[in-house]
Amino acid sequence: MENLFRLVDQDQDLFQPKWTLVNGPIIVGAGPSGLAAAACLKEQGVPFAVVERADCIASLWQKRTYDRLKLHLPKQFCQLPKLAFPEDYPEYPTKRQFIEYLESYAKHFDINPKFNECVQSARYDETSGFWRVKTVGSNKTELEYICRWLIVATGENAESVMPDIEGLSEFGGDVIHACDYKSGEKFKGQKVLVVGCGNTGMEVSLDLCNHNASPSMVVRSSVHVLPREIFGKSTFELAVLMMKWLPLWLVDKLMLILAWLVLGNTEKYGLKRPSTGPLELKNTQGKTPVLDIGALEKIRSGDINVVPGIKRFSRGQVELFNGEKLDIDSVVLATGYRSNVPSWLQEGEFFAKNGYPKAQFPHGWKGKAGLYAAGFTRRGLSGASLDAMRIAQDIGTVWKEENKQLKKRSIARHRRCISLSQF
Repeated sequence: MENLFRLVDQDQDLFQPKWTLVNGPIIVGAGPSGLAAAACLKEQGVPFAVVERADCIASLWQKRTYDRLKLHLPKQFCQLPKLAFPEDYPEYPTKRQFIEYLESYAKHFDINPKFNECVQSARYDETSGFWRVKTVGSNKTELEYICRWLIVATGENAESVMPDIEGLSEFGGDVIHACDYKSGEKFKGQKVLVVGCGNTGMEVSLDLCNHNASPSMVVRSSVHVLPREIFGKSTFELAVLMMKWLPLWLVDKLMLILAWLVLGNTEKYGLKRPSTGPLELKNTQGKTPVLDIGALEKIRSGDINVVPGIKRFSRGQVELFNGEKLDIDSVVLATGYRSNVPSWLQEGEFFAKNGYPKAQFPHGWKGKAGLYAAGFTRRGLSGASLDAMRIAQDIGTVWKEENKQLKKRSIARHRRCISLSQF
């Protein structure tokens, strides 16, 4: 409390409307990571506030994903803490079902984010011992939140990555990032270049095929393609099971053998595998293997044309590194996303310049001075859930201990008052 008075001395206008003191942590981001952290804090009895730059929860899922999207992993690996998916949901819930689950999750735990508040900066005030989080609302209203704990839950996919490719501005046709792609309906009959061969690039290419477009998919580097299921069992679930008993390098080898049995040799279709195994690559570099749900069949049949890296664009055309030139009508950039933390968090010890915690999993959830990170594990929703539980437990322990001390002091004062009143 004495630190708070110090802060008041620094800023005499603290109690004007532009200032808000939060009795608990501020959670930045109302996606799955932020919701999970809020639910776990609620269970610990810790008050909190959630700020979100969009006008809804899980804006990435609601506004920046394609219509055909389903969860790539079985639902038991994607549910958030303390509330399972409805039993009647399929093993791989659709985009709409996942959004409905998140909305019911927020309602169940009475999580009410402050929408349309974009964080401009967050810094730790060493003099007062509080975090100062400045936001700007949709009506340009500026606010500053003062809190003891800051939970960064903006996630790994906050901003779309737009590549700088020679001549792209001269192309002339439609150029969109995959975050703006909804369906292949509008591309019917077109020749479309899909830049990127991750899960998004593969699924967009498949969706374009299903809408009678002619996609060419750029595969600039090596990529692991695994079947989503092996002999009727989820590939991811199988890998998790094997990891309980076998070392990672051996699980990687077994996964690649099984993938070869199911999918055959993918290299002859232009999909060269990395020398590092799929699980090790995911753990060390965050590169997720592609879980095939039908794109490979279209590649085999020639409906999806696999092409090498791009040299340059020109009017209505693209030149590839092998010298080949393709006439194209539109471009979809499936070039991924990145963290935006460095643009607003004024801190250089816990987070690296790439917007991820410097400490490797499982140590990247807690920094110093009440700073936490949820959802930066490169392990999807299960990693975000683990972060949320650890953060809530850590803050909850301090919160309960301090409340216990306050209660003891309050009782002691009450007894002294009774004792004095007897004389």
